[in-house]
Amino acid sequence: MAHMAQNQASRKKGKKVTIENFYGGSTQGKEENEEEIQKNSEHASQNGNYQQALEDLKLELIQKMETFWKEKWEKEISCLTDKTAQLEKELEASNRRADKAEKQIQSLMTRIKHLEESEMIKQQESIKQTQIINELEENRKYLTEKVTDLENRGRRENLRIIGLPEKPEVNNKLDFILEEIIKENCPHVLEQGGKIEIERIHRTPSILNPQKTTPRNVIAKFKSFQVKEKILQEAKKKSFRYKGAPIRITHDLAANTLRDRKAWNTIFRKARELGLQPRINYPAKLTIYFQGKVWAFNKIEDFQAFAKKRPELCGKFDIQAQKARET
Repeated sequence: MAHMAQNQASRKKGKKVTIENFYGGSTQGKEENEEEIQKNSEHASQNGNYQQALEDLKLELIQKMETFWKEKWEKEISCLTDKTAQLEKELEASNRRADKAEKQIQSLMTRIKHLEESEMIKQQESIKQTQIINELEENRKYLTEKVTDLENRGRRENLRIIGLPEKPEVNNKLDFILEEIIKENCPHVLEQGGKIEIERIHRTPSILNPQKTTPRNVIAKFKSFQVKEKILQEAKKKSFRYKGAPIRITHDLAANTLRDRKAWNTIFRKARELGLQPRINYPAKLTIYFQGKVWAFNKIEDFQAFAKKRPELCGKFDIQAQKARET
């Protein structure tokens, strides 16, 4: 085996292997073999040292790696521990905030419940108040109508003279002027003795407004309702005059009744143009003669609904359109 190793070493060095040097046939071959064996021993000794150094290096590297990873994992664990503690603190703070928010929500829910109950009570009170207001409004309308009716009844012996000139000589003797008007227009109404019994007669309003160009109306209160009605009926049949100037004689009615009658003016004029023979009856009722029948209306809305259903009248009593055309 030593010879085989020697020969292999000789081949590696490029030397020619012969039978002599293979079997140690020459002295030179023997010396060379001894040197080679010594070198190999030294080399083997060095290889053993290298192996030991390599093992030591491995152990040192393993120890350093263990120390490195240990320190790294200790840092990571410490960092994770700190983060966990921070998260626990944040979670605790979040729980406290959640508890606080829950308490606030409970408080708000309680307040909302109280508000809802209060709102329900207010709604019930509002309904009651509305009912009371409606009842009061109905009572007010009823009382207003009653007062207006009583006022009109208190004026049943009165006549209103419109258009009598505003002159001092006229204002100072209105009772004599009224007798002259009756003598001129309906002398047969005069009572025995040729005089009309008048309780009082005056201008209205009592104070003259210099901005108004039309004369103030004259109110005459008769002692006899029958005489007053006779004069009024004559005034409806023909136009009255005083010394050739036209005047009008009408009922003396309450302001509310006059306002309600005035609201019919536009419809009244249009109905007269159409030949419907309109009349305003007491207190403020419109009557017309249409298709052989007399129709009566207490409210403008009722008349407009009636006109819309009749093709002959539909669209002819549009108050807003008529007012726009007049403007």
